[in-house]
Amino acid sequence: MHYRTNKLVIYLDLLFSSMVKEVCMRCGKGRESIYEIKCSKCGGPFEIPIDFEFDKYNGKDFPYNEKNFPYIKHFISLGEGRTPMIKRGKILFKLDFLNPSGSYKDRGAVTLVSYLMEKGIRRISEDSSGNAGSAIAAYSAAAGIEAYIFVPETAKGGKLKQIESYGAHLIRVKGSREDVAKAAENSGYYYASHVLQPQFRDGIRTLAYEIVRDLDWKIPNYVFLPVSAGTLLLGVYKGFKHLLDSGVISEMPKIVAVQTEQVMPLCAKFKNISYMPPDKVTSIADALVSTRPFLLDYMQKAISECVVVNDNEILEAWKELAKMGLLVEYSSATVFAAYKKFSVDNGVLVLTGSGLKVL
Repeated sequence: MHYRTNKLVIYLDLLFSSMVKEVCMRCGKGRESIYEIKCSKCGGPFEIPIDFEFDKYNGKDFPYNEKNFPYIKHFISLGEGRTPMIKRGKILFKLDFLNPSGSYKDRGAVTLVSYLMEKGIRRISEDSSGNAGSAIAAYSAAAGIEAYIFVPETAKGGKLKQIESYGAHLIRVKGSREDVAKAAENSGYYYASHVLQPQFRDGIRTLAYEIVRDLDWKIPNYVFLPVSAGTLLLGVYKGFKHLLDSGVISEMPKIVAVQTEQVMPLCAKFKNISYMPPDKVTSIADALVSTRPFLLDYMQKAISECVVVNDNEILEAWKELAKMGLLVEYSSATVFAAYKKFSVDNGVLVLTGSGLKVL
């Protein structure tokens, strides 16, 4: 059954504009419907403007509460967020790989899935063979939503088994990564894209809130983030900006984006150097694969520095982290590799994905 045949969903869709404000990041046009995935005027992505002050209340539901997310009445929670921050020597590590499905993407998934649940959506599609697919599958299972995760025909590994374990349907698609995305968007199910749906990015601002709270409401000088499609970067930047606008912090921390030699479109654009994407990404950092990110223009504005690391540096950093007791996936170890090349004081390294996914 095509998702638009549900009369209740269509009725809720008509009420969309009165429920949540969303605008195109490129031209400023308002989003007319949850079925408008990209701006119908210019093709740009949508975002959710923040027009309210940050709620500093540190209760049991912090930071996922109605004051910080006024467009969601009930979160379908699995215990996401509130991950530990630890110190090893001079370095602060934010252990976001300890989220329920094993990655920071649970922050976006809980927000998007909870929102869609309230909209009456009961079947969704998503294109991802990695952490986003696992997170969407997990929260869909918790919400009773049927999830169809579209992946490249050649995809393999433990993350696919994780997706299927949650009861999601795994759909293999021949062709390029773009072909997989088109198949998901045209599937007949609601397209819950973690890149294009603004609620997913919006949920990740909670990571910035927690970093500042963990430091007794102070900012670090630097925050190191692995960057691929840009959802983590833009979500964290938005969270810090919200804290700044609310007077909780007096300045923005410097965000250091980290990319691999094979996947470095942001670093190339930021440093004004040439970059030719490979035909196939073979780096051990297999969660960092977006060679042509749709959000690239907005990503550049969010960073203060961009560091490129190679596979040897990543592997060495991964081994060192494991010997500290921190088993992360290779893509997460990129931030430690970058820190060693760009050593600074008072820096937070966000460890994004669990190493159990890649053993």
